[in-house]
Amino acid sequence: MDKFRIGIIGAGHIAEKMAATLAGMEEAEAYGVASRDLAKAEEFARRFNFTKAFGSYEALADDPLVQLIYVATPHSLHHDHVRMCLLKGKPVLCEKAFMANAAEAEDVIGISESRGVFLAEAIWTRYMPFYRTIAERANDGTIGKPMMVTAHLGYPVSHKERIMKPELGGGALLDLGVYTINFALNVFGKDIRKITSHCTVAETGVDLQDNICLEYEDGRMAVLMATALCANDRQGIISGDGGYIIVDNINNSLKAEIYGKDHVLKETIHAPEQITGFEYQVRACISAISQGKYETPFMPHSESLAVMKMLDGIRKNAGVTFPNDLKMQRP
Repeated sequence: MDKFRIGIIGAGHIAEKMAATLAGMEEAEAYGVASRDLAKAEEFARRFNFTKAFGSYEALADDPLVQLIYVATPHSLHHDHVRMCLLKGKPVLCEKAFMANAAEAEDVIGISESRGVFLAEAIWTRYMPFYRTIAERANDGTIGKPMMVTAHLGYPVSHKERIMKPELGGGALLDLGVYTINFALNVFGKDIRKITSHCTVAETGVDLQDNICLEYEDGRMAVLMATALCANDRQGIISGDGGYIIVDNINNSLKAEIYGKDHVLKETIHAPEQITGFEYQVRACISAISQGKYETPFMPHSESLAVMKMLDGIRKNAGVTFPNDLKMQRP
C-alpha cells in the first residue's frame, strides 16, 4: 500500500508529537515539514526522518506530492494558515483549538465545503476508540441513567508565551478547556439549554482558570474546570442513578473504572495500545480524503463550529478578547 504523504506546518512541541506518531504508522509518510526558519525545518526533518524541509509554509502547500497538511502553529495563526492551504486545494488537519473564534471557523469551513477540500480539527480525543467506548458504557445502562459529568484538566503552564499572550490566542480555555467541553459533548451530546462560566483573568487579559457549567434540556449537567496555574487530577467522572465511571485522564484516557451506586468497583476497562494517540485522527483523515469527503464524522464541521461558539460565549462573559476578534470584524 502506498503511504499517505503528510506535511506539517510548524516545528514546535506539538509538531514533534505528530512527527513521532507518523514514524510509527505504516499507512503514513513523514513527507515534509515547514518553518519560517529553513534551518529549523531542516534540523526537524533530520531528527524525524522527513523527506523534505521547507523555509515557508506556502512552499509546502505548493508541493504537489503533499496529500494532507497538519497545521501546528499557535491558535491565532490557524485561520491564515488553514485558509492558505485550502485555497491551494490542500486537505488540512488543524490542531485544536480549531480557530481563535467562530467567525474564523465559519470562514474556513465555508471554503472547505464550497471547494470540496477536506478540513478537520485535530482534537485528538474525539478520534480515539476508547472515547467512544466510554460514551457507550455511560449510556448503555451500566450506571443507570447518567445525569452528571464532571471533568478537570490542569497543568502549571502559565509561564508559557502561548498561554499568556492574547495575540497568540492564549489562555486556559482554548488550550485546555476545549478538552473538558469535548468530554461532556462526547458523553451527553449538544442539547444544551444554558451555559454559565466563571474565569480568572490575568493582567495580560487572558483567562487562566475556568469553571464552566453546561445545563442540558433534560436536566443533565456537566461541570467543567480548566486551569493553567496548577496540576490537577485530569479526571472525568460520569455519574448515574445506578453508579458512576471514573476516567483516568480526559486528555488521553487509558483506563476507566466502573463503580456501582454502593461505591464498589465493578469493572475496569482499558484503552487499546497506541503509538501516541495521534494516529487515530490521521487515519480518520486518510479514510475521509480517500473517499472524497471534505469532513470526518469523528469531528464534523458543525461540531467544531459549535464548540468555537461556546468558547466565544465563555470568553465574552469573562471579558477576554483577542486581536483576531477585531480582525474578523473588519469589512
